[in-house]
Amino acid sequence: MDEPTQPNKTLLMVSGHDEDSDLVETILDPKTNQTAFAIWCGENAEIVEFAATRCGRAVPYSPSNNLLSHRVVLFPSAAVEYSSERDLIAAIHSFIHRYADLSETFEEVATYYVLFSWVYDGFAEVPYLRLKGDFGSGKSRCLQTIGSLCYKPMFASGASTVSPIFRIIDSFRGTLVIDEGDFRFSDERAELIKILNNGNTAGFPVLRSDVTPSKEFNPRAFNVFGPKIIATRRLFDDRALESRCITETMTGLPPRAGIPFSLPVAFHSEALTLRNQLLMYRFRTFRTPRSMDRATSPEIEPRISQVYAPLLAVIKDESAQARVVDLAKAASRAIRAERGTSIEAELVEALYELRQEGAALSVKAIAERFAGRFGDDYRRPITARWVGSQLRNRLSLLPVKTHGAYVIPPTEERRLQGLFDRYRPGDRGTLGTTWLDDEKGSVE
Repeated sequence: MDEPTQPNKTLLMVSGHDEDSDLVETILDPKTNQTAFAIWCGENAEIVEFAATRCGRAVPYSPSNNLLSHRVVLFPSAAVEYSSERDLIAAIHSFIHRYADLSETFEEVATYYVLFSWVYDGFAEVPYLRLKGDFGSGKSRCLQTIGSLCYKPMFASGASTVSPIFRIIDSFRGTLVIDEGDFRFSDERAELIKILNNGNTAGFPVLRSDVTPSKEFNPRAFNVFGPKIIATRRLFDDRALESRCITETMTGLPPRAGIPFSLPVAFHSEALTLRNQLLMYRFRTFRTPRSMDRATSPEIEPRISQVYAPLLAVIKDESAQARVVDLAKAASRAIRAERGTSIEAELVEALYELRQEGAALSVKAIAERFAGRFGDDYRRPITARWVGSQLRNRLSLLPVKTHGAYVIPPTEERRLQGLFDRYRPGDRGTLGTTWLDDEKGSVE
């Protein structure tokens, strides 16, 4: 670490790393109930009571801190060697299989998500792991099992309000493990959605109001970036947020034979052993170059590619890579199927047909074609005014008035082609290019 510029100043620190040298991580020894730092200098891990930083003398959180004493936040106790990465992955998979009832595919995804969480801060985006199911379907057990192995897991499931969660994430920068069902009020859920919407991409903090003792308004930015494991009972209303999740739908059936109904005492010691080995994995591989193009395929939606690329970057096994890529392709197909039944898709269909015919793209013509194809599905009159508002609000197409008629102008050609590629990716043939003839325009 660097020599301190303010050696007499003491500050709390959880973890940190320089651009090309030391990595520092908090450890908590359960036998002595003492916290310390494990510092990796590139060859071995040194245990120290404090670390010198640019801002002063850094010390770890006290073991008597409520978040640590009540196991809200978990740390490793040391950096322990593992025989091979393959064996480490097998041990993680075995632990998850032993204590949680998940599909075979999601077990594998969860295994690699644990691995990814320990190096997540080397990426610009993170996917979320989500368990969806009703009460009693086993979501909480899965949260505890997977979460206990992740990097600095922060169990916020029992929080009475969302407010402290902002501070916990900002302070510890670990993996948030959370059950949405614990937040019963609309304002709490709205605050949780802010965390989830801003937390998958680095550099998008959440601003919250704060007031100094002198009553001065001083908004504070909270860093909420990091991996998250979420349990929900239903889909998110925000489709963009929904697409950031790799989801397992719980069956609600009795658990698989062999899964204990209550976690044994050995669960926590086994999880600690794996966290210790995963800390060494972080130390050894944090700066390893990783490929981000394994999710690049015409069959994979750009958003899905962005979600899966970081996870695929930590997977070395080619057969496992192929299975996760297949999962990304299936998620892309689901998005396209859903998109194909939307109002946006129906508007694009009307536009596409008119372009194929070489017809004028007046708002009136679009409304007539839309009403003829899809009008029976709507409980309202399909007017040119309504269609015009949908074109603007849903497709960002801006009709302009020309000789008394509202038309899609030639300046929107690039936007139109992008919509055709997005909603009709299989139809890239030559389209008609006839625009509204100035002398044949019809008034909206």
